[in-house]
Amino acid sequence: MSSSAQPGGPASGAREAHPEHLGHVVFITASAAMGGFLFGYDSSVINGAVEAIRDRYDIGSAELAQVIAIALIGCAIGAATAGRMADRLGRIACMRIAAVLFMVSAVGSALPFALWDLAFWRIVGGFAIGMASVIGPAYIAEVSPPAYRGRLASFQQAAIVIGIAISQLVNFGILQLADGEQRGKIGGLEAWQWMLGVMVIPAMLYGLLSFAIPESPRFLVSVGKTGRAKDVLREVEGEHIDLDARVAEIDRAMRREHKSTFKDLLGSRFGFLPIVWVGIGLSVFQQLVGINVVFYYSSTLWQSVGIDPSSSFFYSFTSSIVNIIGTVIAMVLVDRIGRRPLALIGSAGMAIALGFEAWAFSSPLVDGKLPSAQGTVALIAAHVFVLFFALSWGVVVWVLLGEMFPNRIRAAALGVAASAQWIANWLITATFPSLSDWNLSATYVIYACFATLSIPFVLRFVQETKGKALEEMG
Repeated sequence: MSSSAQPGGPASGAREAHPEHLGHVVFITASAAMGGFLFGYDSSVINGAVEAIRDRYDIGSAELAQVIAIALIGCAIGAATAGRMADRLGRIACMRIAAVLFMVSAVGSALPFALWDLAFWRIVGGFAIGMASVIGPAYIAEVSPPAYRGRLASFQQAAIVIGIAISQLVNFGILQLADGEQRGKIGGLEAWQWMLGVMVIPAMLYGLLSFAIPESPRFLVSVGKTGRAKDVLREVEGEHIDLDARVAEIDRAMRREHKSTFKDLLGSRFGFLPIVWVGIGLSVFQQLVGINVVFYYSSTLWQSVGIDPSSSFFYSFTSSIVNIIGTVIAMVLVDRIGRRPLALIGSAGMAIALGFEAWAFSSPLVDGKLPSAQGTVALIAAHVFVLFFALSWGVVVWVLLGEMFPNRIRAAALGVAASAQWIANWLITATFPSLSDWNLSATYVIYACFATLSIPFVLRFVQETKGKALEEMG
């Protein structure tokens, strides 16, 4: 109803939309966020297999890094193509494709017959992760009422961090069954193979849940299914909005220009439109602080400074729990204090924690271990770093990418930004083993510098999106 709209807001009253059955909207959001769970699980599960892969195939740090990081090439390709696929096939169809790819990748990775074979299945899984990284935030943003969108969009990151934690818990459990040996046998397979194969279970659940949730109303409007779009809007935004006006708002926003293509993202001076560059910048800074070093290499890192394998797996798990705690804090605060303040708080906290990490790892090893004080500081600083990342950039970037772009370019722009994120992720992941062999302390100084540089970037270029309807963006 237009009478409920704020001055300058949508005529349908979308800003004040409150669904009668919020629990149903939460279920829809949580189901879509299962892609994020698989994203986190598949990204992090390799942490438990790193040393086993090195030993089984007798490879050095550089080769090992390429096997670990090669999945990120698939991620970049999946992210770059998912937007167009979502616009053509629909968001739900893309979720189902990703679910199948996750299942195939899990089975293939668990049963490789050669190193190149393992690398291939890692790429397939990466493609699925890339798709999930685009489809999840876009879909959740499109079915969420504006008043709840920040918290609901946070489900994507919450699912990612829970996926990371569950993967580490599963890895730890499998390691115990194999008597602490990553290459120990369980039922004829090595422990690390079980670690990679178990993902087939949540992948099947993701596929099944995709049949229980509705298509995005914005996609339905784009293909002329306005009646179904109204039904979905009634489900997710409530009975009290003017559905005809709401559909008209969405239709006008989507028809301002033709369907989003890569060409639509281009500007006249600097290649992409400024808003696309901001999205790319957010994605790149999120990775250049080195967060995925924790999730891909933490077990190997702790073992390299003298911590036994079982304890190293335990510390990887505790980092994941801290990650969840930080994400919950962000979910509580993101719609209360806004996206920009959280990002700035997180940048400052990460920079300080990374500085302490650099100091701790600057000490020479004594009998293959860090001195007691430095070891304690390294462990605490690593957990503090994860906490500040999780309560800020881990959530804020996905929320912003889901809502900051105009409707006409959202899917394509989100795809480009997510693709840039995976390329930056690949850069960090592929270089860390060699950088740590060169100078681990200096490596953390580099990450601290990027955390510091993210502060002026946010202050100068990132606009607050809290409380705005998607049709108001751009």
